[in-house]
Amino acid sequence: MLAVNRAREKYLTAPKEVQISMGNEKANVNEKSSRRAWLLLGLLVPLLSAITAVVWYYEGTWYGLAALYSSLVVVLLVKPGWRWFYIAAVTGPRDTIALIAYIRVLLFIKRLERKNLNVGDVFEANVAKQPDKLAIVSESQKWTFRQLNEQANRVANVFHSHGYKKGDVVGLLLENRPEFVATWLGLSKIGVITPLINTNLRGASLQHSIKVGNCTALIYGISYRLAVMDIAKDLPAHVALYQFNDEPNVSEGAEGLTQGLAQQLNALLETVPKDKVAAGASRTDHQDKLVYIYTSGTTGLPKAAVITHSRYFFIAAGIHYTLGFRDTDVFYTPLPLYHTAGGIMSMGQALLFGSTVVIRKKFSASGYFADCARFKCTVGQYIGEMARYVLATPEAPHDRQHQVRMVFGNGLRPQIWKQFVDRFNIAKVGEFYGATEGNANIMNNDSTMGAIGFISRILPQIYPISIIRADPHTGEPIRNEKGLCQLCAPHEPGVFIGKIVKGNPTREFLGYVDTKASSKKVVYDVFCKGDKAFISGDLLVADERGYLYFKDRTGDTFRWKGENVSTSEVEAQLSNLVNYKDTIVYGVCIPQTEGRAGMAAIYDPIREVDVSRLGTILASDMPSYARPQFLRFLRRVDLTGTFKLRKVELQQQGYNPAIIEDELYYAQPDGSYAPLTQSIFEQIQRNELRF
Repeated sequence: MLAVNRAREKYLTAPKEVQISMGNEKANVNEKSSRRAWLLLGLLVPLLSAITAVVWYYEGTWYGLAALYSSLVVVLLVKPGWRWFYIAAVTGPRDTIALIAYIRVLLFIKRLERKNLNVGDVFEANVAKQPDKLAIVSESQKWTFRQLNEQANRVANVFHSHGYKKGDVVGLLLENRPEFVATWLGLSKIGVITPLINTNLRGASLQHSIKVGNCTALIYGISYRLAVMDIAKDLPAHVALYQFNDEPNVSEGAEGLTQGLAQQLNALLETVPKDKVAAGASRTDHQDKLVYIYTSGTTGLPKAAVITHSRYFFIAAGIHYTLGFRDTDVFYTPLPLYHTAGGIMSMGQALLFGSTVVIRKKFSASGYFADCARFKCTVGQYIGEMARYVLATPEAPHDRQHQVRMVFGNGLRPQIWKQFVDRFNIAKVGEFYGATEGNANIMNNDSTMGAIGFISRILPQIYPISIIRADPHTGEPIRNEKGLCQLCAPHEPGVFIGKIVKGNPTREFLGYVDTKASSKKVVYDVFCKGDKAFISGDLLVADERGYLYFKDRTGDTFRWKGENVSTSEVEAQLSNLVNYKDTIVYGVCIPQTEGRAGMAAIYDPIREVDVSRLGTILASDMPSYARPQFLRFLRRVDLTGTFKLRKVELQQQGYNPAIIEDELYYAQPDGSYAPLTQSIFEQIQRNELRF
């Protein structure tokens, strides 16, 4: 009050011309503030109207009216400070673009739902529109939309003639090739669900994948015949085997057959019509199950995530509209087609939107942009490791002599982001984040460096995802006195969640085939009693503008080579191999390397474990991304008060022989283990040894 009185006195005692000047200055400030306020309201009103329209359209009239009222209360009655208006003005264009894309996705899905269309229906519409356009291109094959549809029809007719019907499950173990897509697409035309099996799995892991998916048959490429032969005798008797010859130079004779039990799919496909599916086949509905995609397949205990036709539509359409893909784009994906990224996000652009997709059997760092230039690709796909590997290759003419206007994927590290886009002349990066089985999916639509997506600061309720406070070691939510979860403040790390809304394809949580595994990914009583959300297990942090950044994984899971690795599962398998000794598995950091490398600490005070034999078994039975890169043989083991093995201290010590007295080993390229000396450790720190 004293300051106000002094200012008033200063104004009244000033000369008249000064008073006029001061008054004009005040008027100018008020005028500028008024113009700024009207400008912000001009941005906010249409934005809030659009948001209300989405909620109204999707949730119903009364919910829409409530949303509109809430929006007006927030803006007009709460009267947020100018900082909020500044953030709203800065992020308004970003949010508006994303909102328009979201509306288009909802309209797209709603139209398909209303007509009860499935993936095959939409694909066949594209076939009719452009039968001779290239759909899938590989190193050695070029398939048009017509050819892809004809092969799919053949597959449908073969299995329909063999008695397979809607709801049956037929597993697929095949490398990246056009026939992979044609097979699951054809099976979907008769209502058969296809588990897409990770081709890295062997032994118990492969056997479990077939069983957990409740497969009644397995289609496999001849290149995987030995892996199938190893487990054939242990499969349920009702599982029929179909062998597809994907290697022209390999005989289809007795040696190619799995113990004489497999039927030759190539020969069967030649005996059935290709123009259309048999009239007696069951109709597949919009909400029916389409495929299973396996997650956390680290130790023989993969989990099969359910992908329905509607879920496939949402994933493919979501990234299509958010990142501004075009039907004229040519996509390049060296990712495996049994994963969501390659099999839905990229391949969905061909099946649903009529684009061309270029695939590759195995990723090649030196061949990435060479392929893009060769096939005239306009959009490239990556995971974080791929970007780093490509960046590590020697400079070449095709680095910039290509037509790629955009790359998209997940895991591009902020440390190499600028180097990557500068060297390869990439105009736009579409970083995304999400889990196959989850509903907490986000995208970076404006190439903000390092961000994996964003939450709107204007009205976050439109897409109900949140970051909540949680124990960074256990991932358990930290609740308030009412027993509810607490939102994190900007720059405060927390666990990422997505609200579950039954019947809403953007908010549904379909989970896994195993309902017990699904229940572990759901948290209840989030912001009010009775609500629930998918909990990702990932630690994210948001800045003031709502951009989200990945921090780490909580609990017993870490990420390596683009795969999620469950430490508890690796521990179980390792313990069995070393005569049930105490085994602790955790992730450790390697300089300039994405994710965390697996390290196993085994309690073996008298050194009974045969390291050479252990390495051989792990190389044959465990996927490469799940194998520990470091071994430590403990002379003693610490327990908590509840008799749990201590992991945090071991993780903090890492694999530095200078501070660890226990024997240490590191994984070599051939899968064997060698002693980890101080010299080797220093080479790893200098990035001279890569994993």
